Amino acid sequence: MDEDQYRDTYNSVNPNRCVFEKSMNNRRCDCDLKHRFLIATREGVACRSESTLAHCTELLNSMRDNARFVLKVVTIDGPMPHNKELRVQAGGMMGLQKLMFANDDTLPDKAPDTVENIHQVIDATLLHYGSINKIPYSLIVQDIAACQVRPKRRSKK
Repeated sequence: MDEDQYRDTYNSVNPNRCVFEKSMNNRRCDCDLKHRFLIATREGVACRSESTLAHCTELLNSMRDNARFVLKVVTIDGPMPHNKELRVQAGGMMGLQKLMFANDDTLPDKAPDTVENIHQVIDATLLHYGSINKIPYSLIVQDIAACQVRPKRRSKK
């Protein structure tokens, strides 16, 4: 299957593509509204809620825009390179989770570098701040900057 055929099939099968798909496939984030599927041995993620997808899209676009300096990007006209996009998705959601549930004992201590439920974090954020535009992105950008997509390799001596 060539790439164009794959993309066409993917878009026809998945009209509600999850905007946090990269971080989910990287096992950094999860969501209770996801629907996983396979096409030609590749894993895809769809969202079961169009309204939640709209909130996720708006949040991700705001995180990208606020993280431009940290990512050393002047403008964001489309998809970013994979590692930068993964840093925004995973680091941004981990920062938002830390911001929203800092004093909550129900967060899993075993995996502080993962987000168990994107939908829950975004709902809590909207309930607390009322709007995606009112989120203190300066705190979240710190986690985007600190997010490492791949652990640094040790040099062999």
